[in-house]
Amino acid sequence: MTETAQPQARAPRASLGSSEGDDIFGTFDIKVARRFLGYLAPHKGAIFAAQSAVLASAACQVAIPALTGAAISKAVPHDVSGLNQTLAVFGGVAVAYIITFFVGEWLSQRLAQRVIFDVRRTMFAHFQDVSLSFMDKTHVGRIMSRLQGDVNALQEFLENMNGALGDAATLVGITVMLLATDLKLGLLTLTVLPALIVVRAVWLPYSKRSFREARDASSTANSALAENINGIRTVQETRREAVNFDLYKDKAHDNFKAQVGASWMTQIMVPTVDVLTGLAMAVVIVVGGEAVLGGGLGVGVMVTFILYVQRFFEPVRMLSMQYTIMQRAMAAGHRIFEVIDVPVSIVDKPDAEVLKDVPATVEFRNVTFGYDPARPVLHDISLMVRPKEVVALVGPTGSGKTSIIALTHRFYEVDQGQVLVGGHDVRDVTQESLGRTIGMVLQEPFLFTGTIEDNIRYNTLSATRADIEAAARAVSAHDFIMRLPQGYDTPLGQRGRNISMGQRQLISFARALVADPQILILDEATANIDSFTEQAIQKALKVLFAGRTCMVIAHRLATIRDADRIVVLQQGRILEQGNHDELMQTGGLYSHLYTSAHASFDDQVVATTGDSEFATRT
Repeated sequence: MTETAQPQARAPRASLGSSEGDDIFGTFDIKVARRFLGYLAPHKGAIFAAQSAVLASAACQVAIPALTGAAISKAVPHDVSGLNQTLAVFGGVAVAYIITFFVGEWLSQRLAQRVIFDVRRTMFAHFQDVSLSFMDKTHVGRIMSRLQGDVNALQEFLENMNGALGDAATLVGITVMLLATDLKLGLLTLTVLPALIVVRAVWLPYSKRSFREARDASSTANSALAENINGIRTVQETRREAVNFDLYKDKAHDNFKAQVGASWMTQIMVPTVDVLTGLAMAVVIVVGGEAVLGGGLGVGVMVTFILYVQRFFEPVRMLSMQYTIMQRAMAAGHRIFEVIDVPVSIVDKPDAEVLKDVPATVEFRNVTFGYDPARPVLHDISLMVRPKEVVALVGPTGSGKTSIIALTHRFYEVDQGQVLVGGHDVRDVTQESLGRTIGMVLQEPFLFTGTIEDNIRYNTLSATRADIEAAARAVSAHDFIMRLPQGYDTPLGQRGRNISMGQRQLISFARALVADPQILILDEATANIDSFTEQAIQKALKVLFAGRTCMVIAHRLATIRDADRIVVLQQGRILEQGNHDELMQTGGLYSHLYTSAHASFDDQVVATTGDSEFATRT
């Protein structure tokens, strides 16, 4: 066994917290951008192909107005040969534009989906490893907001990223063509740009605040929605529908106002650009028209200018919208990477050992632990569970029973002391081998979407159908499973809600047993099973406990009276321990709890059956 570890300070347990106060909206964060590039790096070939197609499409778009003006210039003097040549070139450029535009869009969308796939996979993989202490402090609604809403914002940016490059190239190309075609008229047309710059400078700070408020309101509404959905049974039991609806309506209305404000800030640039387009067009028509009448400017050049002015502000409008998308993407990226950067406090050491062929023991050495380090739940706990021993943990609510179980499986790190399994500190062994050594059945069984067979095989993929049926028979689940329409192939709904709580618990028993762990932990696993089912379970448990080290938590003290040892906890300390008879003789807390529980049970039986002699007979 390893030496007793010295107390060490733990880092604060992380949480995502609130999104309020994020001042990242509208800010180009170079660190976030670099991390984006890390996800884009494996797709360099696809990026180059997509951008090449987009740039080719932009070049065709810039060439079309010039070819249109050239065709008119040929048509006015009836230059048929020149006109035919120009039209042939125009047709080729038009076809090239269609092809390159389609290819650019297809490659851009495909690239965006690939990158988003990588981001989602990274986030999902990370959330499989984050510590339970993080999940305890973070609202599910906020997590889902980041996994879905923020990823969607990033996807929107990636889908438009190459389009922004094309719009920028188109804008530069049109500017060059305007100045090259007629310098004076081109400069006059561009005089509206300073006005656009001023408008944007005024608009930007308001848009930042608006987008931040929209994201905060959306996160709050999502959190409230997730909480009500998860607690729908309690809502309906307490008839809180109307109250919860009013509370959610307020949050939804705040979200509505925030989203409308953000949309208004997004769309305000569209009419602004349209007004500037009209002013530029007026300059071209007035000044250019006089030049045409005076013979200083050809009709074809005039038409070219009008077409370029019409097209000039389209990429300006699109770039304004894409800048808004970029703002959202920077905020989303910051929040996504905040999730990915959540520290994983429970990790394997580089030299972690694999638990194999070790004694099935569990030992606590002077363990102190608290979910909040400033408020310990366990105080200097020392406990030894020997091989093939059945140890029951009992005590009032909040005495630390579940915390002992959680530390045994290393769901949390101890603040002081050591937890050893098979003589090895759980911090020195691999989590995978620890998980194979310890099987757990919790009070609230969690079944996944899939068949009953899939759920029993969940953590033992190599189990055969015979193994699954044997485990189900051992926990008295086989009979009810076979009564279902499709037997073991019966699909389960969300969390197994299409079967009873007791049946769900029996399946979770079978799941743990099919893995054949050396150490079996039951955390109030019979709490939700009726008395008739419990009788069958108790018979099965005697067989299942044989040859295994077992730790059992039970509020029904009658279910653990045959345990080899009963450990009584109170306020995070071991108060007394021994077998049932020994503890009953001492007259301590266990004796009081057991006597009180049986007195209550007898009263219930008398009230139900009217048999006043039942208590005496039992």
